[in-house]
Amino acid sequence: MRKLYFTTLLTLCLLTAYAQTNVKVIDMRSGEAIPGVVVSGSINRNAITDQDGFAQLNLSKSNKFTFSHISYQSLTKELTGSDIEVVRLIPEVSDLSTVTVSAYDTERPLMLQAGAISRVKENELYRFNETSIVNAFNTKAGVRVEERAPASYRISIRGSSLRSPFGVRNVKVYWNGVPFTSPDGTTPLNLLDLSNIQNTEIIKGPAGSIFGAGNGGVINLESRTEISNNNLSTELNVGDFGLLRYRFGIEQKIGDGGISASYVHQKSDGYRDHSAVDRKVFQLAAHMKPSEKQELSTQILYSDLFYEIPGALTTAQLEDNPRQARPGSVDQNSSISQKSLYGLLSHKYQLTDHVDNHTSVFVSTTAFENPFILDYKSETAFSYGGRTKFTRNDQIGNVPIRIIAGGEYQYGKTLAQNFGNRNGQADTVRFSDDLVTTQAFLFQQLELELTSNLLLTLAASQNFSKYDINRTIDASTLDPADNSRRFDPIVIPRIALAYRINDASGIHGSISSGFSPPSIDEVRTNEGSINLALEAERGVNYELGYRISHGIFNIDLVGFYFKLDETITTFTNDQGVVLFRNAGNTNQRGIEAQIDYAPWRNQQSIIQELKISHAYTGQYFEFADFVSGGNDFSGNQLTGVSPHTLVNQVDIRSKLGIYLNFTHQYVDNLPLNDANTVFQDAYNLVGSRLGWRQSVASSWDLEAYVGVDNLLDESYSLGNDLNAFANRYYQPAPGRNYYGGVKVGYRF
Repeated sequence: MRKLYFTTLLTLCLLTAYAQTNVKVIDMRSGEAIPGVVVSGSINRNAITDQDGFAQLNLSKSNKFTFSHISYQSLTKELTGSDIEVVRLIPEVSDLSTVTVSAYDTERPLMLQAGAISRVKENELYRFNETSIVNAFNTKAGVRVEERAPASYRISIRGSSLRSPFGVRNVKVYWNGVPFTSPDGTTPLNLLDLSNIQNTEIIKGPAGSIFGAGNGGVINLESRTEISNNNLSTELNVGDFGLLRYRFGIEQKIGDGGISASYVHQKSDGYRDHSAVDRKVFQLAAHMKPSEKQELSTQILYSDLFYEIPGALTTAQLEDNPRQARPGSVDQNSSISQKSLYGLLSHKYQLTDHVDNHTSVFVSTTAFENPFILDYKSETAFSYGGRTKFTRNDQIGNVPIRIIAGGEYQYGKTLAQNFGNRNGQADTVRFSDDLVTTQAFLFQQLELELTSNLLLTLAASQNFSKYDINRTIDASTLDPADNSRRFDPIVIPRIALAYRINDASGIHGSISSGFSPPSIDEVRTNEGSINLALEAERGVNYELGYRISHGIFNIDLVGFYFKLDETITTFTNDQGVVLFRNAGNTNQRGIEAQIDYAPWRNQQSIIQELKISHAYTGQYFEFADFVSGGNDFSGNQLTGVSPHTLVNQVDIRSKLGIYLNFTHQYVDNLPLNDANTVFQDAYNLVGSRLGWRQSVASSWDLEAYVGVDNLLDESYSLGNDLNAFANRYYQPAPGRNYYGGVKVGYRF
């Protein structure tokens, strides 16, 4: 009797503590019920909506729940406790009027953002083989990522790779709010794994008014910050050429925040001889909300990267055997070994009802080894810096305004040594330098909502940059030397207008200035010369765009004209060393069009969704005034830039969890030298991924997939050497190749 009384009392207590409610999850556009939505909260193990979109939830003091589905934007919502509560999710392909972006450091609807902005969402990264960002980024108009060898990236936004024989330059990259671009102007993007990136926003064209140096644009990478439930996950990916990638991850929710950790190991033998890669990445993150007004995040990233450099081939070598390495690459162990540690801390604080501050600081260390055919480079680098931004939302009369002001500072110190290369080992030192680089700028931005549909933006930054090259050893002269270059403070302005015609369409226009000082690698080259005469690039960009959502269609169009002075280009000397020079000026005119639509979406049918998208890039770039070595290249097509690219995508998702992704990319022929006498032929790339993805028993997420790249077995180079010595232009990419993988996640 006593046991029965105790059990009854306990049951009554539980019912009192945990009330229940029913939710119905529907599509915001169509109103249709959405089955298979995972609902997680603080006291619920997990729930999945049924065929009618219903789920039963327990309520407590904290009634915040996260609703997630592969085809919809995740939503965190506090429920009221009514008998039946309706939750509306926004489809991933949705009206542009529902899209919000944070470009130019201000969060606004896309219709009121005056700029060419592309987003790469998490689900887009996983349409392809999950070994790099290349394929996903290349689906965006105006953006091209090249991979000359596995893990050797080069990014071109509106032709900005002209001065990048290797590495990422002339594009500013941020990761979780701090500069991932080093103070010397280079970006080690290959240190990141896809698991370190959740969402990406790309600003195309100069954005120096608020992000400093870089004429190509800005890439903002964000890793996951919202932890909605406890989760264990693992995945395995295998493929041709010895590809093996595996990952382990854990997420632990703590209050309104949480901690997460992941480890990824990826390796492959490579398509070509001497093109193996081995990368290990560990990330530890914590996200906390100490109070209603504060958010605190900290991240630690460690990356251990090694990859071999096969080198470029001549036409004869390419035709003989595209998989061979450049002669000498194997004997000299041409490769890169890089170990890097990043630590960052980010703090958001709501100072008053109208003012908030976001401050981030970082510190990093890097050990870098690069044996090459001609030499052996060794570097040890240390850098630190930070960015702070104050935002005030106020009103002048009847005009709402937003004022943004802040600053950014980076300091880098590197011990750089160049040796002879004897069979892949460092030989006698040739020269040794202590390198110090500082970059800093202050920025201000004023946004005025002249009407509810018209936004005027005025912005400017003041930029300071300096580098010191203290040569302590020089085997050729035996005399140490100090070299220093300070660039005069540069003011970078921007004016922009965005007008929302109606809820479904808008136009925008802007005039923005940009600049890009030479990086230390461009001033201090591998053969030992120091080119202090190299000037910073300066340019002005004029842009006009139109966005509309009409029925099932989303259309984003932009046209631009970028006038660039003191353009930095590459050339090679008789020893094959890449050198740099200012090449007069260039005219860069272009058109970018992105169209997506969902002709079929019905969550209750066997085929739940059919999505189609197209991206066209027209780049009509030319040297306006360029004379070199007695040759006049004025009027020639800009080196390394394809005048036309087109990307077509088709995605199908079924009720059974089966999905199919299909991608076609066309790249027009492009010149490989300034004289326009050598071109890479046009090519078509076709790839596809077929998989099954499902949430099972409320707690398990399962996925299995197979895919193929370069289905047509095209012969092409995904990143050529420009103005190459001895006509070694080509870096052959793999022919037809296959991959597959499995993923398992457990929510607890």
